[in-house]
Amino acid sequence: MCRHIAYVGLPAALGEVLVSPPHALVRQSWEPRRQRYGTVNADGFGVGWYADGDPLPGRYRRSGPVWGDETFADLARVVRSTALLAAVRDATFAGADGEAAAAPFAEGRLLFSHNGAVRGWPGTLAPLAGALPPERLLSLTARSDSALIWALVLHRVTQGDEIARAVTDTVLDVGAAAPGSRLNLLLTDGSTIVATTWGDSLWFLHEPGRRTVVASEPYDDDPSWREVPDRTLLTATRTDVLLTPLKEPTA
Repeated sequence: MCRHIAYVGLPAALGEVLVSPPHALVRQSWEPRRQRYGTVNADGFGVGWYADGDPLPGRYRRSGPVWGDETFADLARVVRSTALLAAVRDATFAGADGEAAAAPFAEGRLLFSHNGAVRGWPGTLAPLAGALPPERLLSLTARSDSALIWALVLHRVTQGDEIARAVTDTVLDVGAAAPGSRLNLLLTDGSTIVATTWGDSLWFLHEPGRRTVVASEPYDDDPSWREVPDRTLLTATRTDVLLTPLKEPTA
């Protein structure tokens, strides 16, 4: 469905995280090693990053494959950041939304990506969508399951939930409404990474005080990579990683 990655740590060029490692995200766009669904991620890509002195992240997104984009190659070489979130996309359904459907989605300081698919989309999520304020539905930037999941997360955040709670409750609600869905969510505010495993792979690399990387799959063969168990919430900063089981609601 897609591959995504988030980084928080010491300043690094985008390319050090997304291009240079032997199995980096760019290579995963055509040759993922651990992707369970789909084979090529050529239906769009994006990266969001944070700059010193600016409260809002910048983004660069396109509807085509990342490997042919010369502007991205330049950005990756010269832009440095202490935090980023990036994704390459294998669309579940063909559509006309173009780069609007490419992660990361953004609002305020938050960047968001979804790796997976909602079973029975769009009908299964109609009750959840109907409970959103009309202005939230009208502000959807794409006609995709990922965009609606993002709206559900944001609604909880604007109601006062912390981002980890907003992500957890959204996954549990969507999982109950559409059993069999794959709901690996990834979100950052520039200092904390929040992610879920729900039907697909997730790994992390943690060097306390230096960097934390959370990704669909390892970008190299460093033995320090750790796989996150399925049905888990990951909350991480540059200094700590916390794993919490996600418990499915009982009937």
